[in-house]
Amino acid sequence: MKTKKIPMRMCNGCMEMKPKKELIRVVKSPEGEVSVDLTGKKSGRGAYVCKNIECLEKAFKAKRLNKNLETNIDETIYSRLREEIINE
Repeated sequence: MKTKKIPMRMCNGCMEMKPKKELIRVVKSPEGEVSVDLTGKKSGRGAYVCKNIECLEKAFKAKRLNKNLETNIDETIYSRLREEIINE
């Protein structure tokens, strides 16, 4: 039986490759709106962060999400990400 390929993505905090299902996606839509995408299916450019507070803090401090999405990310997006990680 053929094994199914697992999509891998890089976390913007720890910079490790992990399965896509283990990460939270932040997406910039074609209109330029930035939002948290829990389904992983919204259209637009995506950046990924582990479900881990330390990784989120590293990504925030180094402004990696800003660089990957090529835009300034509002503080409300970071607070929503923190809530999602804490509630997991």
